[in-house]
Amino acid sequence: MQGFIPALAAIVAFIVAFTLGIPVIPLLKRLKFGQTIRDEGPQWHKSKQGTPTMGGVLIAAGVAIGVAVAMSFAERLGGDLASEFGSNLSFTKLFAGLGLGFLMGLIGFIDDYIKVVKKRNLGLTAMQKTILQALVTAGYLASLAFAGLDKTWLPFVGEINVTSGFGIVFWPIAFFFIYGFTNAVNLTDGVDGLASSVTLVVSVAFMLIAGSLSMLGCNIIAAALAGALIGFLSWNWHPAKLFMGDTGSMFLGGMVVALAFCIDRPIYLLLAGIIYLAEAFSVMLQVFWFKKTGKRLFKMSPIHHHFEKSGWSEVKINIVFGLITLLGSGICVAVTLL
Repeated sequence: MQGFIPALAAIVAFIVAFTLGIPVIPLLKRLKFGQTIRDEGPQWHKSKQGTPTMGGVLIAAGVAIGVAVAMSFAERLGGDLASEFGSNLSFTKLFAGLGLGFLMGLIGFIDDYIKVVKKRNLGLTAMQKTILQALVTAGYLASLAFAGLDKTWLPFVGEINVTSGFGIVFWPIAFFFIYGFTNAVNLTDGVDGLASSVTLVVSVAFMLIAGSLSMLGCNIIAAALAGALIGFLSWNWHPAKLFMGDTGSMFLGGMVVALAFCIDRPIYLLLAGIIYLAEAFSVMLQVFWFKKTGKRLFKMSPIHHHFEKSGWSEVKINIVFGLITLLGSGICVAVTLL
């Protein structure tokens, strides 16, 4: 019966995220909480002007309720969460990880609120957003350190100590890793269903890995995230009836990083999150190349817009990027099993 616990989390999260869309979308339309399409974006996206945004609340609600229900019934269904909760480090990984996701989502919500309600198209300034993200990231890592995190895992190497010697560089690397990936997921959200579908593949991979490592708590959270994303995709697939906004993309960024740390394998994001990396590096390369040569390396960045301008449909981008993510995530699952 223990295998049913993550399934319960996924089912509940899906029902919540999907069902909430029925009243929330009309409500957001009445409140005129619509997406503003920036002039420098693809001109064909202008038709999406006014599509309700801040839909990330559906994903966050689905995850929160899915996790709460599954954990409430875990012991009755034969799951041993008590041993995980009895370990200070395991407990912290689970709940500080959820805190990381929800606090990043809150920063995104504030950003969306300023854009939509205050009519400031750029939302939070870059400095404001950076400071808030840095504080949340530092708080998360501090909680892991105080809970006793003393090692991490590397493929073909095994566990390395992160409290002494060369291993101590783990902490500054982890800081920039969390900050970078959270923003990379945010950049991936630019085509109907893209961030949702890519992150769905990543969350399923982490769910399988957590299951193979007998990490029930991580398994539940990953399953709830996958279920919530399927529910949200019902509204977000092209043509989208609802956008996640920064509320959703930053929540997803925090959650995928938290899951990677939860299973003790943050290094896996380099493969499972290959699309996130491609999106972020395409922006950096575009800026660098333009400053150096005065010419654009890509037709437009992030890279999904380059493919749009090359004639790819939004659905094709989703499928191709999803398959690339599936390949990277599959390698992570295989390495774990082997």
